[in-house]
Amino acid sequence: MKEQLFEACKKYLHHRINRILAAMKDLEESLENESKSSAGDKYETGREMINLEFDKLTGQLGEFRKLERTLTMARRKAPANTIQLGSLVKTSVANYFIVIPAGEILDGNEKFYAIGANSPVAQALLGKKVKESFDFNGNTNEILLVE
Repeated sequence: MKEQLFEACKKYLHHRINRILAAMKDLEESLENESKSSAGDKYETGREMINLEFDKLTGQLGEFRKLERTLTMARRKAPANTIQLGSLVKTSVANYFIVIPAGEILDGNEKFYAIGANSPVAQALLGKKVKESFDFNGNTNEILLVE
């Protein structure tokens, strides 16, 4: 089950990275067309807006590349009895996969939330073991399984 969750997270990242790369390519084409057809202040404003958008996409791409490295690091972690980066955790309330913030993942009829280690719920879980409880959003929940 854990391997399918890793693959779902990897697929999520590749989808997001490919969207960013496609948007960057479109901006490069727009910049090229802007260079051919414009002159004066309008030309400079158009180019600047394209460059600002390109810079924003470059930053987003960098963040997703960091998440790729985090996912790779989590995959290499040895299984442990305590919750850590790369742990699959079933609780009395929800199921979590502590790797990257990739949202909801369905595996068969089970729902998992892929969350980053810095998220509030992950912070409440890290270092805990099966049968321990944790407090989150004012509720006490029990840890049922750690893989």
